[in-house]
Amino acid sequence: MTELEKLRHKINETDERMVGLFIERMALAARIGIYKEEKNLKIYDPAREREIIERFANEVKVGFDISYIEGFLENLIFLCRSFQEDIIGRKQEPLKFEGAKTGMVIGYQGIPGCYSYQAVIEYFGEENKILSCYSFRDVFEALAKEEIKYGVLPIENSISGSINEVYDLLREYEFYIVGEKCLKVEHSLLTVEGAEASDIREVYSHRQGLMQCCRYLSEYPEWKQMPYFDTAGSAEYVAKEGLKSKACIAGKKAASIYGLSIISQDIQNNKNNRTRFIIISKEKLEIENADKISIVCSVPHKPGTLYRLLKHFAEANCNLMKIESRPLEGKAWEYFFYIDFSGNVKNKSIIDILAEIKKKCSYFRFLGNYRSEVGCG
Repeated sequence: MTELEKLRHKINETDERMVGLFIERMALAARIGIYKEEKNLKIYDPAREREIIERFANEVKVGFDISYIEGFLENLIFLCRSFQEDIIGRKQEPLKFEGAKTGMVIGYQGIPGCYSYQAVIEYFGEENKILSCYSFRDVFEALAKEEIKYGVLPIENSISGSINEVYDLLREYEFYIVGEKCLKVEHSLLTVEGAEASDIREVYSHRQGLMQCCRYLSEYPEWKQMPYFDTAGSAEYVAKEGLKSKACIAGKKAASIYGLSIISQDIQNNKNNRTRFIIISKEKLEIENADKISIVCSVPHKPGTLYRLLKHFAEANCNLMKIESRPLEGKAWEYFFYIDFSGNVKNKSIIDILAEIKKKCSYFRFLGNYRSEVGCG
């Protein structure tokens, strides 16, 4: 037996022990996955994963770059996590999306009359109970506690860009996207009944509202611009004050809710100002005629990994609609990538793309397959 054959024999013996230990670890991971499902715990636990990797990185002494150990552990953890998700996924048949039926509770961030409120009305109709939440996180919390059936949240605006907090919360809570709504943002100047432009001294609105209407406001330099926490909130405030000297910039829905008059409408600088809202669910739902897919993933921090991930879309002639990056917790300059692309998960080509992508990721999560809306990208 040559020296090379002896070394290969030792590698074979080592591999046999490693495979045995891997099978043992996967069995333990399966038990943990079932336990987490029973206790309603999240599969993904970044703090625990960092603890495992850092323990070995700090304690193990090797004669080569420790990053190889870190990479091995990251892949091992990913495989175990994927196994847990597969086990739970096989036990859970996807539910049907109920859509715009009545008798549900729908949550949103803001107060009646805001654009999120308008998105709820346009998507679900007015026959459901609508729950106002103070913050984006409160919407997710209400869904986690099953106080609401669905949440409606803005995720990007055609002018100001992505709403990062919503992206981060979507991954943190491990909820699913089941629909989207694209709403045209049309700002109006609102006052109490009987007021005219010459009466106005102060204009209230959210900073974004004031900024998006700066050309119109520049025609009235004598008006003092007063930033407010919310566009609909500014309408509520002006209505309560009841003074002709106070006006606000908000939507027409806010005018009807708070009994204000519209002095001038569609005053925003950009007439193509749109906000994309997502409808989120605690459950993974099956949507008829779904044609848009959202995922979140991360790849090893090495040259070419993102390229090798994205090339699968090009090779399958799949339309990549959006990529958004967000910092990966505890790792400087590493990122989660939120990807939207066209397709249906029942199509073989999409099944193959998802399978190949998953192999190349250190983290992967399916966010949803839902119907796209015209104007939402």
